[in-house]
Amino acid sequence: MTGSRHQDANGEGKRPLGRPRRVIDPDALATTVAKLYAEEGHDGVSVTAAADRLNVSRATLYRTYPTKEHIIAVLFERSTKELTEAAEKIVAGEDTPREKLEALITLQVDAAVRMRGYLPVFFGGGGLPQDSYERWRSFSRHYESLWVKVLKDAIKDGLLVEADPVVTARLLLGQCLWVSRWYRPGSKYTRKVITEAALALLPQAPPRGPEGVGPQES
Repeated sequence: MTGSRHQDANGEGKRPLGRPRRVIDPDALATTVAKLYAEEGHDGVSVTAAADRLNVSRATLYRTYPTKEHIIAVLFERSTKELTEAAEKIVAGEDTPREKLEALITLQVDAAVRMRGYLPVFFGGGGLPQDSYERWRSFSRHYESLWVKVLKDAIKDGLLVEADPVVTARLLLGQCLWVSRWYRPGSKYTRKVITEAALALLPQAPPRGPEGVGPQES
């Protein structure tokens, strides 16, 4: 009968052929891919490994995410969305340019530690399907523009010496991204130590006047 369930040798019903056993939760898939990166590295990420971790059939996962690049793209979409939203919140806040710059550096060091297995892939744009690569280009331009905006204000405020804010943003981002290459869990160089060292590279804030505004008069 059309639409009837197939039966196995014991006469027990099976789900109709060709119909996925379950819908894949993108967030669960992103978490799984992140764990694979952390435990197995880039070479350990595959559709097969992700399906096994999610306890779904490989065929089910292949239907929606047919290649390694596609499952990496799911993690990319979630991670860059979180990073962008956090940076936008910092830039839109009422803090001073210095406080915003410190917050952006702290955010980026934290991301470098948490996403160390795959962050260089995202900021390099490699290993992504074409549509995700186009979104990566958009993300990269927008994320960099948030840093540039804060740096322009920091230069105008006298926190930083006059310099090209785009080049300065790229240098600062590169500095933070490199943390993902050498950070090791359990090392004496903890996330806190690294963040404090990065912030210490910024010029010291000028002394405040008696009213808490402006430099002190000599």
